[in-house]
Amino acid sequence: MKPILAVLVASLLAFTFPKRPPVSKEMAAAVQNFLKTLDDAQRKQAMFPFDSDERVNWHFVPRERLGLPLKKMNSAQRQAAMALLKTALSEQGYAKASTIMANENVLRAVEHRSDTDTYRDPENYAFSVFGEPSEKEPWGWRVEGHHLSLQFSSLTGKIIAMTPTFMGSNPGIVQADLPQKGQQILKQETQLAMALVQSLTGEQLKKALLNEACPPDIFTGNSRKVSFEKQEGIKLSEMTEAQQKTFISLVTNYLNNYQVTLKDQQMDKVTKAGLSNLTFAWSGDRQMGYGPGHGHYYRIHGPTILIEYDNTQNNANHVHTVVRDLTSDFGDDVLAEHYRSQHK
Repeated sequence: MKPILAVLVASLLAFTFPKRPPVSKEMAAAVQNFLKTLDDAQRKQAMFPFDSDERVNWHFVPRERLGLPLKKMNSAQRQAAMALLKTALSEQGYAKASTIMANENVLRAVEHRSDTDTYRDPENYAFSVFGEPSEKEPWGWRVEGHHLSLQFSSLTGKIIAMTPTFMGSNPGIVQADLPQKGQQILKQETQLAMALVQSLTGEQLKKALLNEACPPDIFTGNSRKVSFEKQEGIKLSEMTEAQQKTFISLVTNYLNNYQVTLKDQQMDKVTKAGLSNLTFAWSGDRQMGYGPGHGHYYRIHGPTILIEYDNTQNNANHVHTVVRDLTSDFGDDVLAEHYRSQHK
């Protein structure tokens, strides 16, 4: 690793929140506390076997979902559900997730829907638990609704998976004359990438640019497992020190949404696979703005991680982002080894 990269990673990993109990124990306790608040019917709606197909049935569009939505919880149950969410996310991540939920009210207003509309509904975010919290057997949980999908899997007392992670925002920037006017939930994801692509020289841009046109959405969608035939774009090792700093800040901004232990866990995996192997690829407009012709897309790709960002829909004012662990979405690789060992 080049010295500049080592310094960057060390400084980024050095920033931590105050000490907390191990995240797996904290999360398990929060799940159990949440389940205790539910009656039998609610518990039946919220719980699934760990090996249920529902565990990998994820999406980020408004649709009917299984699980127990916030709108079917009382105040104490909602508080317990949101406390569970806090165990998985950082302050930054929790603020984004809760604002994404609340953003459904903005969509209601922008689309001139009534206050009782259920298509744009800030309470239509469902919590699901897969298996029973255990330090020996696998278990997990998920919260999901429009523009938010977060899932976590645990095995032998350790969180082994925290992806796919989807966060989106429509509108990307609130333009309407509302109390939220000017709100931009995924601001850093946009501005850091725009600063990076604008800093590239002509020769660097030839490597980074996939297409002058922007794709209509993230390529991977809600696929069960993802892969690209090859990495495309410009490598981090081909950037200047200033560009490398911006690139690492962009990657870290996504990982900083997780609770600090989970963030460090994921960053450690990326670092061990070689930061110099990360690539940055871009499509679409390279000027900050929204409206026709301003759509833009970028991809961060490495041996263990894939991050996609797309801002094309609704006149380039509708953002989708996703983080995928190429080695273990849903904990697949670790779980496969666990089951092989058990079988033996």
